[in-house]
Amino acid sequence: MTARAALPLGDWRFWLVSLAAAVGVAATLALGFWQLSRAAQKEALQASQLARSKLAPVQVRELVQASDYEPLVHRQASLRGTWVPARTIFLDNRQMNGKPGFYVVTPLLLEGLDKAVIIERGWVQRNFLDRTQLPQVPTPPGIVEVVGRIAPPPSKLYAFKGADSGVIRQNLDVAAFSAEIGLNLVVVSLMQTTAADDGLQREWPQPSLGVPKHYGYTFQWWALSALIATLYVWFQIVRRLRPPPRA
Repeated sequence: MTARAALPLGDWRFWLVSLAAAVGVAATLALGFWQLSRAAQKEALQASQLARSKLAPVQVRELVQASDYEPLVHRQASLRGTWVPARTIFLDNRQMNGKPGFYVVTPLLLEGLDKAVIIERGWVQRNFLDRTQLPQVPTPPGIVEVVGRIAPPPSKLYAFKGADSGVIRQNLDVAAFSAEIGLNLVVVSLMQTTAADDGLQREWPQPSLGVPKHYGYTFQWWALSALIATLYVWFQIVRRLRPPPRA
């Protein structure tokens, strides 16, 4: 008669493996729930951004007098002023529809005020044979009205030393640029959305917080948790309790 297998409850190695498996399952489950909570937080933030975009446009006085600009970001605004074309810069290595090029940025001196706003006017493809050959961007004189979405200053990319000066730049530091050009700039920008006969594209990417990424991480952590549990049950319990094969 075949002897019945039993778990080695008196073997310290069995309990050590059991403890390691329990810790692994608990840790991966917890990490999955943490990623799930991060996804929920970012979904709430996206909902807040969408709600802001539907609010009434920001008034000029509200913009220039704000002590905290964060609540204004993603809201619409209509600004009147005069372009400062001599201070136009081209931010390099920006993409639109998968193509590399420049973001064209020009300060707008607000009408009747001593403050200016950085306008992200649009995107233009660069000359691949001569990077320094810049397109002529029409900039009308006099008072203009620019409609767009309030945004943080242009996002920063990795830059080598000296890449943040001149007409072509990798990044734009608002405080340094304000001192450089002698204009009192507010610390946000306006992404222009209205059509204009200037040859620029304005298919701005929608703000993305990477919510799907967190759901993917959740699945990975929970899959790892299930794998640890399955391997533990198979090797430490099922195989030990199975009767040995008959000779």
